[in-house]
Amino acid sequence: MIIFITGGASGLGEAITRKIASGNAHKVYFTYCNSESNAKKIELDFPNAFSLKCDFRDENEVKAMTEKIAEFNIDVLVNNAYSGKFIDTYFHKSNPNAFEDEFKINIVPTIKITQAAINFFRKKKYGKIVTILTSALLNTPPVGASVYVASKAYLEQLTKVWATENIKFNITSNSISPSLMLTQLTGGMDERVIEQIVENHPLKKLLTPDEAAESVAFLINSGQQINGLNIVLNAGTNLK
Repeated sequence: MIIFITGGASGLGEAITRKIASGNAHKVYFTYCNSESNAKKIELDFPNAFSLKCDFRDENEVKAMTEKIAEFNIDVLVNNAYSGKFIDTYFHKSNPNAFEDEFKINIVPTIKITQAAINFFRKKKYGKIVTILTSALLNTPPVGASVYVASKAYLEQLTKVWATENIKFNITSNSISPSLMLTQLTGGMDERVIEQIVENHPLKKLLTPDEAAESVAFLINSGQQINGLNIVLNAGTNLK
């Protein structure tokens, strides 16, 4: 299959790209913004992986990516790219414009790229969309993460719309919701907070990007009967 991964050169995105590209079963296109050196290393390690620069803040670059969807004849879109802070400040201290900026920078580009993918998938009557969300953070958001979790909650509902509207065209939309991982996104967290999270974790360890990438690979290789599924990766800590 031909896989298109947004934000696939660092953190979880890099783990996903490397997992999918391993074994040479798939052709992988992945975008990067500030991780060009990582992107080039991935290309050297995997001859079936190809990087493209795309800054979600640049409308022209996003538009160029939407035009690549049909050109690459993709089978799967993985929405992973995110630009912004995980932890910022209390909601009541947040600049209201931060929520608007978050929507413009992260949600709108994801919408545009996914629309292009769906339009192409409908023509070929096949396609898969896998979107990276976040799990327990939506149920019990950490202090200072209101902007981040709000955007992820919005995206979570969109994944359901994509699933219901497009399954008749043999197009699926699924997602994974990883719990806290140590990546560049969470690099600003207080070490004492991380230690407390680990201590309270039933496995006494945090989820790794490689483990999350395994779930993405599962959804990419699954049949079309799996649709509208959100795989929560948190060791069952919020079972109801």
